[in-house]
Order: sequence, then structure tokens, then C-alpha cells
Amino acid sequence: MVDLTLSQRSRQILEAIVEDYIATAEPVGSSAVAKRHAMSLSSATVRNVMASLEELGLLTSPHTSAGRVPTEKGFRFYVDSLVALRQISPQEKKEILRRYRETGTNLTDVLRETSRTLSSLSNYTGLVVAPRFTSCLFRHMEFVKLGSRKVLAILVSCNGAVQNRIIETEQEFSNDDLVKMANYLNSVLEGLTIDQVRQKILAEMQSEKNRYDQLLNKALSLSQQALPDVEQDVYIAGQSRIFDQPEFADLSKMREIFAAFEEKGRLVELLGRCMQADGVQIFIGAETPLKEMAGMSLITSTYLTGNDTIGLLGVVGPTRMGYSSVIPIVDYTARLVSQLLTTD
Repeated sequence: MVDLTLSQRSRQILEAIVEDYIATAEPVGSSAVAKRHAMSLSSATVRNVMASLEELGLLTSPHTSAGRVPTEKGFRFYVDSLVALRQISPQEKKEILRRYRETGTNLTDVLRETSRTLSSLSNYTGLVVAPRFTSCLFRHMEFVKLGSRKVLAILVSCNGAVQNRIIETEQEFSNDDLVKMANYLNSVLEGLTIDQVRQKILAEMQSEKNRYDQLLNKALSLSQQALPDVEQDVYIAGQSRIFDQPEFADLSKMREIFAAFEEKGRLVELLGRCMQADGVQIFIGAETPLKEMAGMSLITSTYLTGNDTIGLLGVVGPTRMGYSSVIPIVDYTARLVSQLLTTD
């Protein structure tokens, strides 16, 4: 938070400049502020206030332009102290609910649709980080024979997330063997988190009773191979919307941003700190977790699933994004997704 005390006049002029710049992407001049916002101030008075705001680091003069644009510090002050949040309209709520009704309750489908919904409503890029699979509760495991020595392992969590893995086996198993193995594992692992499943499998493999039962030992070995390596997935929609913004016309900058979106593992790692707090969080410019996001802002919120595992959703856009409308969209969507995923 920017710790500054501004007069009411300075606050009004800063708010006007930020909102004009968000709307036009053009430097804002003193005469435009005085006219457009019906201030009973002369252009000279507005100019003097703008100069003071520039000295405080809240505005800057690009090139030789007479107008000013907000700095990242200026945007931060605006977000913390000035922005008037717009209410989600009944039409927007209706559209969001319609999308989810058509999606169903499968976790993957809900999260993928959420990224699209965030992008569509905000006109920026929507992203959703799935909950850590290993913190989800185990529901069941199935083995499907694909060939003489090839088995498809299907691991399903209680929140509906599914992990599939094809395993090459040292010997051929009959369909009957695979059913017995799955039944045994499901009885042993029921009610555990995927993290606890790992520990339980290791303990069972070391257990005296299983050393003499070859089929159970093989079941444990298969299940160990079936556990996922990938902790979280990321769903991103509307990447190209960023490049509709005039500030991202530079091709090298575009490549950097696309590369950042492609490195999903790194994206999850860097966004991890956004999951440490409840509610909406706003990262502006250099505050964002990714250096490639310089000149961009990230608005995020956590959401919950049925077993209180935590995921993250949000919107990425330019620092010149419409905070007054995007913040409520992110907040409302996070609360709705939590409701959808925690309702039996």
C-alpha cells in the first residue's frame, strides 16, 4: 500500500487521470481533466496539482508529451484508496450461471470453463490454478488392460479430478487380477489424501503380510507408479486478448509473455504465494510474480473445493486495466466456484 496523504483536490485529479488513461491509453492533459470531469478549476490549477503528483512519483510525463500517465505507484494508490468498485450486473451473473449449468460438475471442466468465463467477462486473460492433486482425498483406482504388458491406471479423487497413466508391466495380468488388485487398493487407501496414499503404499509394501502375497505386492507396485508427478495444472484462456492492448504491440514483449504462459510448472511455483491469503489480491507491475509481466497487473483470489483444498483463479492484463470492474468479477467468480465445488 502506498502511504501518502493527499488533499481532496489531488485525489480527485489523480482519480480522473487514472480513469481517463485506463479508457484511452493516451497521456492525459490538464485541460482534458478540467473539462471532462466538470471540475471548477482552471487548467493552470490542474497543471500545478499534476506537477505535484509527478514529484510524488504518482504520475510521469512520457517523452515530450504535455500529458501525464499514472506510474505503478499511482495505480497502487488508486487501487488502495480511490477506486469505486462496480457491482456485477444481473445480466453478468445470469451469463456466468448459464455457462456453469452447461459445463456440469466435473472439476476439470469447471476449472477450464472458469478461465474462459474470466477472460470473456474481463476482456483480458483468465487463468485458473487447479488445487494440488496430492492434497485431495483418494476416491478409487482402476486398472484397465491395454495390451499383453500394458495397463492404464486411473486415479480418481473425491473432488472429481482424474489422473491417467499408462504403465509398462514386467508380466501380463488378467482382467480378473486387475480387478482384484484395484479392489484391494481401494479398501486400503479409502479416505486418505493422495499424499497419505504415497506413505500408506510404502508402509504396505514393507508389511510382513504382503511379502508372501505376490498379487498384492504387484498391486502396490502398480499403484505406486500410477501416482501423479504433476502437482497442479493451469488453465489459461484469452492469451491473445493481451495483445489487443496498444502497450503490448512490441513483438519481443509478446514472445516473452507467451513463453511465461507456456511454462506452467514455473507459473504454478511463482503463483504459490498468491494462495497464502484469503480474498482478492492485486499485483501491479513489478509486484507480479513473473518478471515477464512487467507492465502488467494480476488480480487473483483463492477458491475452495469440497475437501477444503485450495486453488487460485485470476485475471492478467495491462497495468491500465479496468480495476473497478475486474476486481468484482474475480471476487464473484471465486465465491461461485467455491460454492459449486463444495456443494454436494
